[in-house]
Formats: sequence, structure tokens, C-alpha cells
Amino acid sequence: MIRILLADDQLMFRRALSTYIELTTNFEVVAEASDADQALHSIRHTQPDVALLDIHMPGDGLMVAQEVARWGAKTRVIMCTTFDRPGYVLRAWQIGCAGFVTKDKEPSALISVIRRVAAGERVFDPQLLQEARTWGANPLTARERDVLRASADGVAVRQIAARLFLSNGTIRNHLSSAIGKTGASSRAQAVERARERGWL
Repeated sequence: MIRILLADDQLMFRRALSTYIELTTNFEVVAEASDADQALHSIRHTQPDVALLDIHMPGDGLMVAQEVARWGAKTRVIMCTTFDRPGYVLRAWQIGCAGFVTKDKEPSALISVIRRVAAGERVFDPQLLQEARTWGANPLTARERDVLRASADGVAVRQIAARLFLSNGTIRNHLSSAIGKTGASSRAQAVERARERGWL
């Protein structure tokens, strides 16, 4: 029996997937979670064979995967997401996730990935992984990511500074650095490129 945890904040998707998995021979959904904290708690207490984690739920699915790896838990993690951005794929690979699959796949394909991962394989789309390696690792610092996120809605530098408790000059420096690292010509373009690559 393959024991599975599902973590996704989209209730309809999670329930539909849970029902499909439960109808599969030798598969059992032992826990569900809608955010990162619930996922960590459930993994710790139910010790599933496989955890299927969304990236964009309250909290961060990749952070959950990293924490599970840090524990040395036997649970093998598959990232299941709408977004196949290169930065996400590369980070999932680097932190030791066992699989990466997008939500547009047929349910039967996901079942196949779960089986292979439970059997000890690492299952990543080779083309996605190659593209991710071409982009390289996320060059943005944590503070640069914070500043880019805060600037995403086009607010003024002084508003970002007030929100992050930093000086206007510090915000400008971080924005300038982030624009340079993304090869952008404006902060709006820097935000767009960072999102495309999974760096935000």
C-alpha cells in the first residue's frame, strides 16, 4: 500500500485528486492539507510514503519539501503545480524532491509518477530540467525578492521603504541590483522576468 499526503489550497482539486487516488489499487490518502504548516504537521505525524505538494499554497510548498529533507524523513516529495517555471524546477531538484509534475497532466500520468517515486525513482521531465539548468539558480537575494514583490503593484519607492522598514536609498539599491540580475530595463520588467523564471 502506498500511503499519500495531498497538500493543496484548492479544495476542489484536492478532493477530486484524493477521490481518484483512493480508487487506485494499493493507494491510500492518509492526510490532506491546505497550507504549508498543516502539511508539515501531517507529514511529521502520519509519515506518508509520498507527499504531493503544491508550490503556491499559503506558505511555500518548496519550503515544506526542504524541511522534510532536513528531517531525513522517509517521505518522498513530489511537487505538483500549475507553474513549470525553471526556477521552481531547479529548486525542487536541488533540495532533493523525488518528482515534479504539472497539474495539466492526465490523472493516470500522475498515478504513474507516484508509483515510480514510491519505488525509489526521481521523476522530472528531462526537457524542463534542462531548461531550468540553462536559466541557472536564482541569483536574487532574499531582500531583493522582498523588494521586487513589494514593488509588483507599481507603488512608489517610499511606500516600499515604509512597508519593509528600509530607507529609500536601500530600496533603490536593491531594485537596481534586481533589475541588473534579471537583465531587465525596468522594475516592472524585472518582476515579470523573475516570475517567469520562478525566482519570486
